[in-house]
Amino acid sequence: MLDIKITRTDSPKEKPQGPLGFGKIFTDHMFMMNYTEGQGWHDPRIVPFQDLTLSPACVVFHYGQEMFEGLKAYRGEDGKSYLFRPDMNGKRTNKSNERLCIPQLPVEDFVQAVKAIVKVDEDWIPSDPGTSLYIRPFIIGTDAFLGVAPSQTYLFMIILSPSGAYYSSGLEPVGIWIEDDYVRAVRGGMGFAKTGGNYACSLAAQVKAHDDGYSQVLWLDGVERKYIEEVGAMNIFFKIDGKIVTPMLNGSILPGITRDSVLHLCRAWGLPTEERRISVDELLEAQKGGKLEEVFGTGTAAVISPVGKLRYQDEVMTIGDGSIGPVSQKLYDTVTGIQLGKLEDPFGWRVAID
Repeated sequence: MLDIKITRTDSPKEKPQGPLGFGKIFTDHMFMMNYTEGQGWHDPRIVPFQDLTLSPACVVFHYGQEMFEGLKAYRGEDGKSYLFRPDMNGKRTNKSNERLCIPQLPVEDFVQAVKAIVKVDEDWIPSDPGTSLYIRPFIIGTDAFLGVAPSQTYLFMIILSPSGAYYSSGLEPVGIWIEDDYVRAVRGGMGFAKTGGNYACSLAAQVKAHDDGYSQVLWLDGVERKYIEEVGAMNIFFKIDGKIVTPMLNGSILPGITRDSVLHLCRAWGLPTEERRISVDELLEAQKGGKLEEVFGTGTAAVISPVGKLRYQDEVMTIGDGSIGPVSQKLYDTVTGIQLGKLEDPFGWRVAID
């Protein structure tokens, strides 16, 4: 059990008015905790939101030893505040930490820290439809030296951002660019970890896709360049001839928490689901045969993001009639309904902020 010291700001900010955007506004406070080799995690505290002072030689700047997570707090129908499966984020934190040689962080400490900082800034949780309080926990290596070795000191922080929809278009289907030049990850690499390098390496393809009018990049495997992996900010699902199909976790795909939730729901509803390899050629064939019925992405930020078209080389696949499909809509309504307390939570996913 962490003994968290709380120092409240003397200058609280005005709450935002109007559209929030995503990840652009930050609350009054932040959580911080240090790690020192031989001492472990120590000095958990909540302090006013502030800039950091770090050495220019800090290892995070030069060798990228860092990880991050993402989850949300919601204002429930009953006026109370809730999280969604925060223990899963804590477990995934440690999977990323293991790969990046960052010390393990007890899951119960992770969840306690998240609850504590959200409780302090609870009045920042928006209540308008489609809004939430985005939570960004992250850990950076802080040793000041130029050398490729794990840091012996770390800083764990959590910042909060009241946010609207991840895509300004909301649930309007987006266009996805299937990347056939750059690759994001390979097995044995860091594709399954939440770390900045995975996102930095995606920027060139993202810019190319945006320039051509597409919202996101869908990555192919890094070896054969033929099997679907994931979208830049989401896992990906396909409804092919009545079956819900998603790429299997193979070490180069992020094990998404919304992905896992969607699989649970589809199976509970009796929908046939498959986690397997899916080639881009299979998608093209399914599209031409009228069997590619729906495509949607899943992730904490967007929840469910319907896909209206896929581009691969010179082929542009329009999905259905270009509108959101019935399974995508039902999944969005169900996940957000559980998160907000509008629907029953048979899985015990909704966690109250005490």
